[in-house]
Amino acid sequence: MKLSHRARRIIAVATLLSGVATWLIVSPKSYETEVVSTANDLTAEPSNTTPNTTTPLAAEILSKLEIKGRAPKTGYARTEFYNGWPTIDGCSLRQRIIKRDFGDTAVLDPANSCNVISGEYDEPYTGQHQIFKSRDDISKNVQIDHVVSLSDAWQKGAQYKTKDERYQIATDPLNLLAVDSSANKQKSDGDAATWLPGNKKFRCQYVARQVSVKYKYTLWLTQAEHDAIAKILEQCPGEPAIGV
Repeated sequence: MKLSHRARRIIAVATLLSGVATWLIVSPKSYETEVVSTANDLTAEPSNTTPNTTTPLAAEILSKLEIKGRAPKTGYARTEFYNGWPTIDGCSLRQRIIKRDFGDTAVLDPANSCNVISGEYDEPYTGQHQIFKSRDDISKNVQIDHVVSLSDAWQKGAQYKTKDERYQIATDPLNLLAVDSSANKQKSDGDAATWLPGNKKFRCQYVARQVSVKYKYTLWLTQAEHDAIAKILEQCPGEPAIGV
């Protein structure tokens, strides 16, 4: 059936709004500064989240995930997931995530609107408000973290998936956050049983994002990981899942 010009415009606008909504849903919220140095501290402070009756709770999603031991890491390589950040509509996914997380403060390069050259945000893992005055400053201090690390995903189901499915895990904005470089290096490929953000105000959303990613891509948890996440969510029972 041939659509009228007006019908095609309506469909195009609806598609655009849907894409914008997806990026907004997976953006992290701002939190006040609080840095905690105890790596094994499983306490958290509830985020100021108003429960949404149409969105499942993170604890509900957690209960649906399979609990198993880790599969061998044999054969793991980042290239099993992707070969660098993809370009979407002319811009690197890395730059898109930085622009998303910096929000309205992101200043773009007049010569290349893909590049964020300055901005500020409440960094989620440390809770510190960080200000960047140059692109070099951003490159040095900001990394894009896979909330569910690719190594962890590999050992909990991803190695049995297709290359296309692994690519989606690695490039899904739901699984990506712009974070402090030092905190990201400290996290490495740890799961919730071995590493949690020092910022207690972000822990509830952090584990909610992890279970949401694992649910979306049917990845499993170890018992220790499950128990650590459950302990956090006990302190914020109204925490919603994200993008589910």
